[in-house]
Amino acid sequence: MDLFELSLPDAPGLQRRKMFGYPVAFVNGHMCAGLFQDSAFARLPPALSAELVADHGARPFEPMPGRPMRAYLALPEEVVEDEARFADLLGAAYAFTAGLPPKPPKSTRSSPR
Repeated sequence: MDLFELSLPDAPGLQRRKMFGYPVAFVNGHMCAGLFQDSAFARLPPALSAELVADHGARPFEPMPGRPMRAYLALPEEVVEDEARFADLLGAAYAFTAGLPPKPPKSTRSSPR
């Protein structure tokens, strides 16, 4: 968890939150990277994702068996252990996700009964 926090870019609009007790990062309302159990995951540009799949056998992030989150890639352990590479990937995840249209805020109105 400490490595994740230290490796996140110091970038405008990056929000640190927790989901299911694990740290995640958001930008413009979109999750860009996070930790879940013993996995790190990130939303990466397609070319970078393809490179990680080809070079390291990376797979889509799957928080529940059979329920992959296809926009996110589970980062291979050897990539996460390379601190400079991990920081570069988190920076790429931030940059890619920041380029997406901002997600509209959820309505705070209560639903009619």
